[in-house]
Amino acid sequence: MTDLGGRGRLTERAYTYVREGILDGRIPAGTVLTEEEIAEAIGSSRTPVRHALSQLLHEGLVQIGSRRQLIVRGFTPEHRAEILMLRQALEGVAVRRASEVMTEEAIDGLRLNVMGQRRAAAEGREDDLIDLDEAFHLAIAAGARLPLLEGLLRQLREFVRVARLGLHRPPQVLVQVVAEHEQIVDAIEARDAAAAHTALIDHLTRSDYQIRELAGAAESRA
Repeated sequence: MTDLGGRGRLTERAYTYVREGILDGRIPAGTVLTEEEIAEAIGSSRTPVRHALSQLLHEGLVQIGSRRQLIVRGFTPEHRAEILMLRQALEGVAVRRASEVMTEEAIDGLRLNVMGQRRAAAEGREDDLIDLDEAFHLAIAAGARLPLLEGLLRQLREFVRVARLGLHRPPQVLVQVVAEHEQIVDAIEARDAAAAHTALIDHLTRSDYQIRELAGAAESRA
């Protein structure tokens, strides 16, 4: 009898191994992903790896290369522009809805998150700030009680993280990001959907500009 449970666990292990490697930069953009190497790394056969790579291909973190091999997706300026457009549209819906229905307890959770961001920014812990940043934006969608939209944003945030790999923002920019988040929370708490939406769009646009500037500087040095 086939051990479907064991195969499922191996597929999950392969998926987690590759996904986390992509998100933390250990498996950089353009890397060719071979079933044999991944299977050897996690101690499994190729079949669970094939299933895991198929899932990552569906999610968009992996793409088919020019030679029909699977590679880690890279992000062009056009990709970044599309990500910004989608974030503005989807998160705009979330923040407006959150301004209407988010509970005081959930808003307090956003405040605590921003406090953590402020400490991370002051101490130069950008990786921790990125984690808190992701949690902040997803918490708004959760507080808006829009689970389908939250799922879409969760996948989109993975693209954001990969597109920012290797780009380090200076301390003053980190402090500015925290201040912008605080403005969003202030507007949500005031139940001012228009102000919350404006604060969000300004924040996303400014962050995108900063990342494009950093990416351009990095490319010019390469």
